[in-house]
Amino acid sequence: MKRSDLLLLLFLAAVFTPFIVSDRLYSYYDSFYASYPFTGSFIKFAILATTGELIGLRIKTGRYFMKGYGILPRALVWGILGMTIQAAFIVFARGVPILLEFAGFESSVEVINGPLNAAKVGVAFSISLLLNIFYAPVLMTAHKITDSHIDMSDGSLKRFFRKIRVAEIMKNIDWDTHWGFVLKRTIPLFWIPAQTINFLMPEQFRVLIAAVYGIILGIILAFAAISKTDA
Repeated sequence: MKRSDLLLLLFLAAVFTPFIVSDRLYSYYDSFYASYPFTGSFIKFAILATTGELIGLRIKTGRYFMKGYGILPRALVWGILGMTIQAAFIVFARGVPILLEFAGFESSVEVINGPLNAAKVGVAFSISLLLNIFYAPVLMTAHKITDSHIDMSDGSLKRFFRKIRVAEIMKNIDWDTHWGFVLKRTIPLFWIPAQTINFLMPEQFRVLIAAVYGIILGIILAFAAISKTDA
């Protein structure tokens, strides 16, 4: 293990351990989330999802940092995407149970807010399924576009704010990977099950857990990229 790996582990421990061992810090987190949910989501994703990308970079290249990688613009993008994820969680977590009641599944709103049982798992799965069908592909494609824009800007935060050449980027996306793996495989095999578990958790933890999932996905995508190169 390199020194940089140890520093990363210490960083992640510093982020999560206080919330596990300190009731006071948990109380601060709970209060901050209740007062500033979108700001909290920006911070969580800017830190944790970007960390996932750096871990992915480490797996692919052996380094956490690379000239032109653009850590700051990537963190900014993840923060903004985190705010949209917060909004999507609100819309789907509250809207899907109502939709299920319209479809004849009575008390779905009560069930998702109640104790853990088979019915609650079913409602959580429904929320995750619709979230990942209607929202996740847009999120992932938007993230792919911004990633390409950052690469085209040589990682410069200043150049990041130039016009994004969306049409050009869309033409050059590796759709075999983006559709064949990112969308077609990670959504049903990873995101739907993972977010089903997430929607069984208290609301204040969902965006935090989703950001942690971002770390896991960064690792998965890195190994997929290595496998494709080796093939």
